[in-house]
Amino acid sequence: MIDRNHRLALTKQAALLGICRGSVYYEPAPVSDADLALMRRLDELHLEFPFAGSRMLRGLLAAERARSAVVMSQH
Repeated sequence: MIDRNHRLALTKQAALLGICRGSVYYEPAPVSDADLALMRRLDELHLEFPFAGSRMLRGLLAAERARSAVVMSQH
């Protein structure tokens, strides 16, 4: 699609393709393993409790973290 080494400027290439010039320069930031684990757990909770909204899911996550903190402090 976009050829950074082409003699045609990136702006012109983006215009010819009909895409936003900013999307040519955008590089997505990597997602940390901790964030991926949190998103995975949120997905699991949402499947287990499909009626739960964001506030309830937040409470469920907080309760899990509190339980794990108690277990870790006992060792």
